[in-house]
Amino acid sequence: MLKHIAPFALILLGASACDSKLDVAPTQTIDENLALATPQDVKVTLTGAYDGLSDGDVYGGGFQFTNELLGDDREFVFGGTFATLDEVWRKAITPGNTQTYATWRDAYGAINRANNVLSALSILDAADRGRVEAEARFIRGVLYFELVKLWGKTWGDGDNNANPGVPLVTTPTRVITDADYRSRSSVQAIYAQVIEDLTKAETLLPATKAGDNATLATRDAASAMLSRVYLMQGNYALARDAANKVIQSGARGLAASFADVFATGGASNEIIFRIAVSDQDGTNAMNTYFAPATFQGRGDIRIQTKYTDLFEAGDVRKTFTTTASNRIFTRKFLDRFGDVPVVRTAEMYLTRAECNQRLGTSVGATPLADVNRTRTRAGLAALGTTTLAAILKERHLELSFEGNYLDDIKRTRASVGAKPFGDNLLVLPIPQRETDTNKNLTQNPGY
Repeated sequence: MLKHIAPFALILLGASACDSKLDVAPTQTIDENLALATPQDVKVTLTGAYDGLSDGDVYGGGFQFTNELLGDDREFVFGGTFATLDEVWRKAITPGNTQTYATWRDAYGAINRANNVLSALSILDAADRGRVEAEARFIRGVLYFELVKLWGKTWGDGDNNANPGVPLVTTPTRVITDADYRSRSSVQAIYAQVIEDLTKAETLLPATKAGDNATLATRDAASAMLSRVYLMQGNYALARDAANKVIQSGARGLAASFADVFATGGASNEIIFRIAVSDQDGTNAMNTYFAPATFQGRGDIRIQTKYTDLFEAGDVRKTFTTTASNRIFTRKFLDRFGDVPVVRTAEMYLTRAECNQRLGTSVGATPLADVNRTRTRAGLAALGTTTLAAILKERHLELSFEGNYLDDIKRTRASVGAKPFGDNLLVLPIPQRETDTNKNLTQNPGY
C-alpha cells in the first residue's frame, strides 16, 4: 500500500565526518534511529505533515474538486482536456486513474509524516508535547475522514463494521516489509480513529482566539471537523453541539458580506481552517480548475444555468461569477496564490440550523435565525418559517464548489442524477498500483 511513499529515514544531504573537508563520503541515508533525535527534528517533521496536507492533490484542492466532480449533475460541466478528471465528472473512473491515485498516495504520505511525529512525542519538551500531538492528530484525523468518504461506502449504507474502508496505519512506515501490506479496515474502524484523533486534538489545543493562524490546527478547527464527522454519521446532537462550540467561541464570525469571504486571498476571519498558498510554496488547485485563464486557471469547470436557476432574484451569490469566452465561472477561487478554504463559520451556522431542525431543538439559536444569517447576508429577505428542505438548499447555495456537495448527497440519501446515493460508481476505485502491489487490498464493487 505504501510502497510508493519515500521512507522518512531515507533523508538526502546526509554527510559523514572525514579527516579532510574535501574527502567527504557521499552518504544518502541516515540511521532511522537518528532521524528524529531532537525536538527540532520532530517539529520539522510536523511542518512536513502540514506540507503534505496542503498538497494540490490533497487539501490544496484534490479532496474538494473530486467531491464536487463526483457529486455534480450538470450544474456545471467539466470542459478540460484532463481525461482523469473527466472520468471523475462522468462517473466512469478506472482503477488506473492517476488523479485519484495521486490523492490516495499523497494523503497516505502525509499520514505517515503525522505518524512519525506521534511516535516521537517523548523527545519533545513537556511544554510543547500537547500542542504537537494535537496538530499531528488533527492532520491524521482529517485525512482519514476524507479517505473513508471517497473510498468507502457512506456511513449507514449497510453494515459499517463489515463495509471496507481504507487501510488504517497509525505507526510510521520507514522500511517496507510484508507487515506493511495492510487489508482495508472497516468503515466503523476508520470513523472511530477519526473521532479519537479529532477529539484528542480538540482537548489538547488551546481555546481559539481571534487572529489565530487558521492555516494551523486550532481548537475551533478540530470542533468544526468533528461537526462534519458527526453530521456524516447522522449524529445530529453531537454535530449540533460541535458546531455550536465554534460559533460560541466567537473567534471566527461571519464576514460582513459574501464577497468579503473570498476577497482577501482566502484569509477572511470567517474561514476556520485553510491551506496556505504563496508564490513560493503551496498549490491552489481550486484556482487551477475553477478559474478562467484570465485569472491563471485552466477554466475547466464551467457553471451552467441549472445552477444559477436555483437562486432567488436578488441573491448576490447567483452573480458571484466571472465570464470569459462566453463561459461562466465561480469567483470563489480567482486568486492563484490565495489560501484554499477548508471549513468556514457559515457552514457551522447551517449545520447547527439543520441539526436543530431535525431534533426540534434550539441550541444556540433557532433554525430559522441561523438560516436567515446567510440569507440576509446574501441580500435576501429573512424567511418567516423554515423547513429542512429550505436549510439543505441554503447549504448547497452557500457552500457550492467548496467540496461538500457529494457528502451532503450521500448523508441525506439523495441522488446524483439517476444514481442513488449508494451507487457503486459514487465510490472511488482502489488505485490499480495499490492492488497490484498489495494483494491484501480488495477492490470496490463495480470496478
